[in-house]
Amino acid sequence: MSIARSLNGDGRYGIGLALAVALLLLPLLGGEPLREAWRYQREAVAAGQWWRLVTCHFVHLDAGHALLNALGLALLWSLFARSYRLGSWLLAIAASMAVIGCGFWFLSTQLRWYVGASGVLHGVFACGCVAMIRARDRIGLVAAVAFAAKLAWEQWHGPLPFERAELVVTVAHLYGAIGGTLAGLLLRPRAQGLY
Repeated sequence: MSIARSLNGDGRYGIGLALAVALLLLPLLGGEPLREAWRYQREAVAAGQWWRLVTCHFVHLDAGHALLNALGLALLWSLFARSYRLGSWLLAIAASMAVIGCGFWFLSTQLRWYVGASGVLHGVFACGCVAMIRARDRIGLVAAVAFAAKLAWEQWHGPLPFERAELVVTVAHLYGAIGGTLAGLLLRPRAQGLY
């Protein structure tokens, strides 16, 4: 088995990964004006700019933040890309975005702004763990327990010690994970034996 295939980077999967990473990095070209226009900003959403509930996941604090999210995407891609078909993954991402948006709007009313893909990436991780657990893969169970512990830590103690605490919106991680878990429970994973 080739290394590229084992990391889900072969053929159309490699092209898909390149396109997904480009989607996260291209908004950097728009700079601060695009970040301001696309970020979740409670007052702007209240004024009718609902697109910000989606676009906020594509803009970042800076290039370093975008690269970290792109690396996170590549890691998740290598773990889970073959777990679901493309359409199912798009539904899982949409579910994560929807739960994050609803959580921000209805539950996190004190949150003024947000940018980044980390919430959605947590949704992808949760959805991938559900697929592995449904396939009776023990690694999926171990990953899910560690992931749940991380989320619990963040909700009780704040960001992990190596993260920039003032810039991490940990509730986005929780909302994304809830959306991804719900999607994973509703979607049908691909045939077993892909791990």
